[in-house]
Amino acid sequence: MRLLVLFDLDNTLIDRSATFARWSAEFAVERRLGDGAVRWLASVDGDGFVPRERFFAGVRSRFRLPESVEALCSTYRARMAELARCRDEVLTALADLRASGRRIGVVTNGHPSQQVATMRNTGLAAHVDGWAVSEQEGVRKPDPRLFEIAAARCGGLSLADGGWCVGDDPVADIGGGRAAGLTTIWVQRIAEWPTGRMDPPDHRVTDVTGAFEILASGGAQTQLPCAAGGLSGSRGGG
Repeated sequence: MRLLVLFDLDNTLIDRSATFARWSAEFAVERRLGDGAVRWLASVDGDGFVPRERFFAGVRSRFRLPESVEALCSTYRARMAELARCRDEVLTALADLRASGRRIGVVTNGHPSQQVATMRNTGLAAHVDGWAVSEQEGVRKPDPRLFEIAAARCGGLSLADGGWCVGDDPVADIGGGRAAGLTTIWVQRIAEWPTGRMDPPDHRVTDVTGAFEILASGGAQTQLPCAAGGLSGSRGGG
């Protein structure tokens, strides 16, 4: 049995899109930004791929906010971590996976003040053995070095011993996990797999709970075919 399982955080273990929707609705009301503000915030958020400094530079300019970009980023990161939720079934599945002898890590791009607080506030931190956050480590997915750091934090495991990577992003998670020598499970959020530019994942699910079923079976499930489609980028964990 391959002991190591590395999970992405945003839109894999937690629903980052729902968290951002809660934050933007609250932010628009508190700042009295007016009609259409929530829709505009979503349009420039880029599903979290736009760097937060650039995002808030645009927000500050559009709505003539008095705070600095740095202050807006700091407040945002703290509040996003407070608003994040992890479903009970995901926490239970993580506990069961660890009880079976697996070592579980989180490998995520983003700012540690937000990502680590998110894991702690949602209860995820108590159900994993370690994590690696890009802006804390100075390296980003899909670079295999971030996966190496996460593996080492999970009881000193090595990527050379193999393992699993579960995530939603074709490049950062699946491409990065494959480059790290891991068996990949893609949590499908875009319409189809971007064929022609990279190898398909080893497995495909529509929700992270499906990944736990594959892990419990040792990967015995049949791989679903992946057709052509768009390619996402490497989320900044924002």
